[in-house]
Amino acid sequence: MAPTKVPTRFSMQQRTLLLGSEKAAAAPGITRSPAPAGNRVTVSVIVRRKNPLKNTHIRGKERLTRAQFRASHGPDPESVRLVKAFAKEFNLAVQPGTPAPGRRTIKLTGTIANLQRAFGVSLMHTTVGANLCRVRQGAIHLPKELAGHVVAVLGLDNRPQAQPHFRIAGQQGPVAARLAQGKGFARPHANAGISYTPVQVGQLYGFPANATASNQTIALIELGGGFRPADITAYFKSLGQKTPKVVAVSVSGGKNTPGDANGADGEVMLDIEVAAAVAPGSRIVVYFAPNTDQGFVDAIASAIHDTKYNPSIISISWGAAEVNWTAQAMNALDAACQSAAALGISITVASGDNGSSDGVSDNGKHVDFPASSPHVLACGGTRLTGANGTITSETVWNDANGGATGGGVSNFFPPPVWQNGTSLPKPPAANGGRGVPDVAGNADPETGYTIRVDGQTLVIGGTSAVAPLWAGLLALANQQNGKSAGFINPVIYTSKGNAAFRDITQGNNGAFQANSGWDACTGLGSPVAPKLITAVNPAGTTTAKKKSAPAKKSAKKASASKTASKLPGKRKPPTLTQKRGRTSAQR
Repeated sequence: MAPTKVPTRFSMQQRTLLLGSEKAAAAPGITRSPAPAGNRVTVSVIVRRKNPLKNTHIRGKERLTRAQFRASHGPDPESVRLVKAFAKEFNLAVQPGTPAPGRRTIKLTGTIANLQRAFGVSLMHTTVGANLCRVRQGAIHLPKELAGHVVAVLGLDNRPQAQPHFRIAGQQGPVAARLAQGKGFARPHANAGISYTPVQVGQLYGFPANATASNQTIALIELGGGFRPADITAYFKSLGQKTPKVVAVSVSGGKNTPGDANGADGEVMLDIEVAAAVAPGSRIVVYFAPNTDQGFVDAIASAIHDTKYNPSIISISWGAAEVNWTAQAMNALDAACQSAAALGISITVASGDNGSSDGVSDNGKHVDFPASSPHVLACGGTRLTGANGTITSETVWNDANGGATGGGVSNFFPPPVWQNGTSLPKPPAANGGRGVPDVAGNADPETGYTIRVDGQTLVIGGTSAVAPLWAGLLALANQQNGKSAGFINPVIYTSKGNAAFRDITQGNNGAFQANSGWDACTGLGSPVAPKLITAVNPAGTTTAKKKSAPAKKSAKKASASKTASKLPGKRKPPTLTQKRGRTSAQR
């Protein structure tokens, strides 16, 4: 019997560099060893769209139904066919169900040896922090026939990609400092002089009293940690609120794995408790994914295309300086955010807690990604004080313990059209210029939020609190306006939108100073909620119409109502309802 002939179509082709795939080496001086050749790994191959999104889609002016999006802007069928043929030749298994509806990610699983041959890379094992990671250096090279069809390959390198942007107040001394930072996330601060519940912060910003967001779903992206239902129940009982429905969704192996308050649990609980407290009645869906660039993109895409929970807002409190990302990963994540805009989904993102350097020790100016994506609402931080429900002072968050709001200009993304006319600082890189942040809210740990984490009551700050705060505000707006706000940036940068903000004019975040109008510390400012809710009412948006069948093929005209599809976050026609019982001031 003749031996089976192994196809060599792609193996014989000239290799071409996958643009943007260049990966920096792991920290020098760390011992490395080759990754075991027989180990099996799953990677994400992201292919091009069938058709590009139009500018009106990306800016949220013309929305698509999910069916329309899948039909016109899902994966290019030819690209999918080529990748599957490529996978077969290199003995890589295609994960069933990929690409999922609306998504462009094909999951391929194979041995380290086969993946190295397929993608022209060398994979090593090395220790990064306390974790043994698989790393690569340099670029990915693909067979020439795949050029233009594949836009990203993620998952070959699984070193941690992002950090949560929260800081705990009230931890003092060397022992507490070691405990706080030993888990890699929490930063100790001096005792908080002031603390608020999320409800009190909402009151200071004018969030509508007694309103609910009972028809809205808020998605939270988490790359570690977890929550305990008992903590959530106890916390909301202390606020005098009904316990919210919180659902955990596993993405790419990520799970709800609570540990202790000094790890990522602080982030998860901060996000849940802030968002749910200021938007009572909203459903909170937490998407847990591994802390890798692959996991990050998977989590966001899963939330965007989730037809079961259908979130209308996504809140992200994790990120890293742009220099710590590959260009392909940033482009892939930004493309997912463009899809969200086209589908009428808002995304709020923390801008970082390390000032204008974003924690990069090169004495330069850096911004955090994904806050620097032009298709998200980047959220900066302030120091807020108030009395009797009124703001008495609000300045840029920049404390004596090294914490400060992130902000500046992107070195990667150019200025978006809606920032034209804004006094943006000159970008360090010629191709950059997108100004960060867009908006702001209370973030200083010394005026922080009272949060329950793993049985403890802590005061927590950071721009991680601002992203869910804004997510909650948008959920209230969606409920009141009867339609999801979607991508609000083009609206809030207009003169009408500007009036919905409290301008922050005092303070700095290192390299940048606050001033009148937009600045690279607090963006347009903190919200004046009633005006903001009115400003983001998407009355001028349209839903793309389904093309009617030719007259000769149909005796009746298609009804425009038949083209309508359920908008994200709407499970029934929304109405603004009033909560019975105690007022916000009494909770």
